[in-house]
Amino acid sequence: QVQLVESGGGLVQAGGSLRLSCAASGSILTIYVMGWYRQAPGKQRELVATLTSGGSTNYTDSVKGRFTISRDNAKNTVYLQMNSLKPEDTAVYYCNALIRKSYYQSPKYYWGQGTQVTVSS
Repeated sequence: QVQLVESGGGLVQAGGSLRLSCAASGSILTIYVMGWYRQAPGKQRELVATLTSGGSTNYTDSVKGRFTISRDNAKNTVYLQMNSLKPEDTAVYYCNALIRKSYYQSPKYYWGQGTQVTVSS
């Protein structure tokens, strides 16, 4: 079994910062991609940032220059440093990872349970 556990969400004023963490655990052979998605009330889930095992990053335009994704491969953990937060960043943030559990299984996407980020104006 594979689990993704997020932490670090909370309430912050506009202009503030938060750091999200997501740790993957369980039967893991390889983690190819780790990333963050978010879902605001009444909206579809959207990609925030991804980071491949090779170090390539991808950010949605609205967070470029404000958010930074990083990864500790030894700990199977991905981080999202969020600076200059805006009220429109308010959402539930979900961790996502593409993981291969063994040589005999194809890679699959896994999701965390989500962590609430609320930015007050």
